[in-house]
Amino acid sequence: MIRICSFALLVVSMLVTPSLAKAQSRAKGDTAAAAKAGVVVNLNTATAADLEQLPGIGAKVAARIVDYRTKKGPFKKVEELMNVQGIGEKSFLKLKAQLTVGGSPAPAQQ
Repeated sequence: MIRICSFALLVVSMLVTPSLAKAQSRAKGDTAAAAKAGVVVNLNTATAADLEQLPGIGAKVAARIVDYRTKKGPFKKVEELMNVQGIGEKSFLKLKAQLTVGGSPAPAQQ
């Protein structure tokens, strides 16, 4: 009887373990995405590493943003970001709430 119970416990643990690992992995990914989504970045002071914290911005686009700012001067409005290669209107609209060019981001309108 003890052997049957031990075997049943072993089978159940083998079936449950992959599901728990997958759920934990998914939770970590969701947390990272949520943290990345909450970032507000000043386009005029951000480093390339800061810009990479924005969703959809990788190393190449971040470097282009810094290069654009270096060549053209500070951004006057966040919409100027669409002048950077790799940032179209669709990408900009996803990022707009997380961008600022001044001292502090504009308060969200309700």
